[in-house]
Amino acid sequence: NISGALCISQAWPGMARTIYNDHKRFLETYLTPYPGFFFTGDGAYRTTEGYYQLTGRLDDIINISGHRLGTAEVEDVVNHHVAVAESAVIGYPHELKGEGKMLTFLPLKCLSQGCCTATLPAELRELISQKIAKYAAPEYVQVTHR
Repeated sequence: NISGALCISQAWPGMARTIYNDHKRFLETYLTPYPGFFFTGDGAYRTTEGYYQLTGRLDDIINISGHRLGTAEVEDVVNHHVAVAESAVIGYPHELKGEGKMLTFLPLKCLSQGCCTATLPAELRELISQKIAKYAAPEYVQVTHR
């Protein structure tokens, strides 16, 4: 049971070999961080049985009121709510701040069973406020249907 960066030790068919007109950037982004491995940019969790779960992009950062916040960190908290099957967190352009508080999109586990209450967005904001910080609570929560 361990979390970390997902890196690949061997080449595979169809893998990227460069970035158009910027091979140096390709080397710095994917091959330099972990010498001898291809860094995918994703985080992963490996169980003691050897199963992997992708936890999100490690380089996906939102600047919320001057605080740099990883989207995977927020998604992990949201996904612990009993009604949430999975989530995606993104920033959005804000007229005054440049980047506003995030939007959270989530499909629910039990939409047909009535667990989606009017209080769910407030519950998620409170959960994020408690587990991360008050500034991390999203302004918008969008419930999607699977």
